Amino acid sequence: MAGATRRAGAAPWLLVAPGLLAVGLVLLVPIGVTIAATLATPDGPLAPYGAFLASGFRRAVLWRTVETALLTTAAALALGFPTAWAVARAPGRWRSLLIVAAVFPLLTNTVVRSFAWMIVLGREGLVNDALLAAGLVAEPLALLYTQGAVVVGLVYLFTPLMILSLVGVLEGIDGDLTDAAASLGAGPGAAFRQVVLPLAAPGLVVGSVLVFTGAFTAYVTPALMGGTRQTVLATLMYQRAMVSFDWTAASTIAALMTAITLAVVLGMSRAARRLNPASG
Repeated sequence: MAGATRRAGAAPWLLVAPGLLAVGLVLLVPIGVTIAATLATPDGPLAPYGAFLASGFRRAVLWRTVETALLTTAAALALGFPTAWAVARAPGRWRSLLIVAAVFPLLTNTVVRSFAWMIVLGREGLVNDALLAAGLVAEPLALLYTQGAVVVGLVYLFTPLMILSLVGVLEGIDGDLTDAAASLGAGPGAAFRQVVLPLAAPGLVVGSVLVFTGAFTAYVTPALMGGTRQTVLATLMYQRAMVSFDWTAASTIAALMTAITLAVVLGMSRAARRLNPASG
């Protein structure tokens, strides 16, 4: 009897073992090798990180990358939450069409989307042409190759992920709960804070993590829409690895990006548990 119980308890682990092995070989081993490369240096295990942080340019790139990812996440959340709420509350026959429309940008290649925004924001692009035609500016504005242009491109790129993460959660929130809160005297703002927001916390966390990590590690959009003026960690890592062939510096950047991403994921998970203790 005890042997049968042990075999039954081991069955789930046997089922997930192939997946865990694949993740370990494809993901964890390369990350471990990358981090080990930064620790096995003649000057000491922390020397590459000290050299990175000692450079004012590299610190500026690090801060620009974090700031860009945070701005992208905030904008995607501001746009994605009301959109997801409208989709979740739409009639059944319209819901599928709205979801398809919301995620349609994901069906287009990242390079194509970035080039499209370059056409829109360029000195002779649609935005400058409209401003000049309206007489609002005397000469074209430098909209491209700025942090704002990078954020716009990333928001367009990752907002569908925020919408998809929130729609499923918001669909599960019974409208009777907000009606009950209103009947007890709660205004729309209080009902949102005390009812909708805690219940939507899991979707908020998942969407925010997806958007932040995607924007934080993005390469194509910052390279095309930011250029050399808006260097981020991903483009800097490419330069160190493929142009300077400084693999230690590239590995250091990769290790820092991994550590920051994990810290953000853990921080957002903790925030979700505070918003909705039942989820933890």
